[in-house]
Amino acid sequence: MSKIRKHLTVRSLLVYGIFFTTALAVYAAVNKPTILAYQDLTKTIKSEQQGLQYAVVAGTPWATQAAEDILNTGGNACDAAIAALLMLNVTHGEASAFGGVAPTLYYNNSTQTVKSYIGVGTAPAAANINHFKNQGHDYIPSLNIEAQLIPAGPDVITSLMLECGSKSFAELAAPAIAIAQEGFPMHAIIHRNLDLAWYQRLGMSFMMPSTADVWLQNGWLQALRLHQKITFPDLAKTLQQLADTETKALSTGKSSAEAIGALRNYFYQGPIAEQIAAFHKGNGGLISFDDLKNYRGDWEQPITLQLNEYTWFANGTWSQGIMEPLILNVLANSPLATMKHNSPQYIHTVTQAIELAMSDRDTYAADPAFTDVPLDLLLSAKYAKQRHQLMSDKAFQAPARAGEISGFGGKRQGYDTPLARKNVLPETSLIAMAQFAIGQDTSQLAIVDKQGNSVVITPSDFPKSPMLPNTGINLGDRMTQFRLDPENVNSLAPGKRPRITPHSAMIFKDNQFYMAISTPGGDMQAQALVQVFLNITVFGMELQEAISSPRFYSINSPSSFSPHDFTAAGIRLEKDLYNKSAAGLTKLGYTTIEDPNWDKDFGAVGAIIKNQDSTLIAAADPREETTAAAR
Repeated sequence: MSKIRKHLTVRSLLVYGIFFTTALAVYAAVNKPTILAYQDLTKTIKSEQQGLQYAVVAGTPWATQAAEDILNTGGNACDAAIAALLMLNVTHGEASAFGGVAPTLYYNNSTQTVKSYIGVGTAPAAANINHFKNQGHDYIPSLNIEAQLIPAGPDVITSLMLECGSKSFAELAAPAIAIAQEGFPMHAIIHRNLDLAWYQRLGMSFMMPSTADVWLQNGWLQALRLHQKITFPDLAKTLQQLADTETKALSTGKSSAEAIGALRNYFYQGPIAEQIAAFHKGNGGLISFDDLKNYRGDWEQPITLQLNEYTWFANGTWSQGIMEPLILNVLANSPLATMKHNSPQYIHTVTQAIELAMSDRDTYAADPAFTDVPLDLLLSAKYAKQRHQLMSDKAFQAPARAGEISGFGGKRQGYDTPLARKNVLPETSLIAMAQFAIGQDTSQLAIVDKQGNSVVITPSDFPKSPMLPNTGINLGDRMTQFRLDPENVNSLAPGKRPRITPHSAMIFKDNQFYMAISTPGGDMQAQALVQVFLNITVFGMELQEAISSPRFYSINSPSSFSPHDFTAAGIRLEKDLYNKSAAGLTKLGYTTIEDPNWDKDFGAVGAIIKNQDSTLIAAADPREETTAAAR
């Protein structure tokens, strides 16, 4: 009898297996996605673009084209930036969400001034450390509605329109609305970011059904296909509603500024705000209608560092815009020009400056509305020399020790402080596997118009929390960049902004506008921008060569994202650089990790240089779909 039962069990398993496999095949055939013709730009050789009228670089070719179209029809840099941003919200929306963050710099050529816009939202009034601690959390969890900030993107757009725009939102949004409705091919970066295994897609469908509805357009059983046609009709509807609100206001005799105000109110005080608040109330979230109604970003003075003939401008300490000035100030004390490019000694020197800067960032930099950040001291030549003295002949075997500035900062970061989990393997539950599989990314855009004005935006946020149903609005999980330690300078508090990784940068040379530059990459962002800058200023590379050159990536500091892990003495190297310098770095005490050449984890820099003869040179990173154009 037992033998008969055993045979029946095996036979049943075979039958069920055949049935399940057949069902999958039928499902895949019925729900077969449309594959569109497209030539990916990721990991392809790119060339500099030159012009005299304008230059553009953005995270996808569609965004670059949208900016060009606006510039070619009389728009300025601000108009073009908004059109490109909205197009990124569609064609790179898994990395730069409409409801996400958008750190912005604006250079007005007529006044010769650079302004920073605070492009990250605040924590809801109901968000506090005890709320998460009482649930047993040591850090803010992702894939959770409670990880959502107040959305900043729409506020950035309307504020930029009021500051320097010349075209209507309806005109600027039209290309993004059209492509969201008509569809476009899933390019290599979207595919990599969301190329999930079946159990991860299933996990997304159970945990975040509203997100799965948007991104798993053929259901969780169907793997995402490279170049499959994807559409975002809900996002198109939302953008159209905003455009219609502006158009209606203008048709009733309202001024342009009043129409922009009506558009903003539709999002933050009208139907969208009501829907966000209701969604949070019904699903255990923290955002209220009052949070949205009372939200506003603002213009601020950028962080500034004068270093020989160069002046570096970046967003404030609510971002990691302080990083490049900290790094470059320390490196001013090292003879980089005597070192061979990307030699072990050069990589070691730059890496130690990066790690010293990261500990200072984590000790002193946070939302300036809540924290007194000693910028003058941190960016002084005297402090840089003190920090330089901590550099050693061997790799730091733990996060570098932060500097000591009495009366400022939070818990001092460094190897004498227990501050992060060291290289801990994630849980293996279905939820954890889904959580650690969804790619994190950001995008970027930089524009210089024929009047000499420039805008740089580094938009971000990814579908790692429930999306607002039927709107296409992704509110991201940026609360995960807070800490739940009240002694940490970046600790969570109601109404506070987390210190986010995205930031934008501009550089002057001899007191004249010289460069607009940005990149995705999390904690790699500042590392990538510094490497490109040094490639140009120390080693004399042309812009495209400087961007395309192999990179290194220190991971010996706590990640800005929860659970804030690090790898002791860890350094990641793109393959060609690994083959060249890994052995020498290992002798210096590093734990070396090989990555593919032109890997997206190493940033995707977009930059524009304005030469003394007013020639504009734009270049795009081969590591992503980033595209440059000039005229």
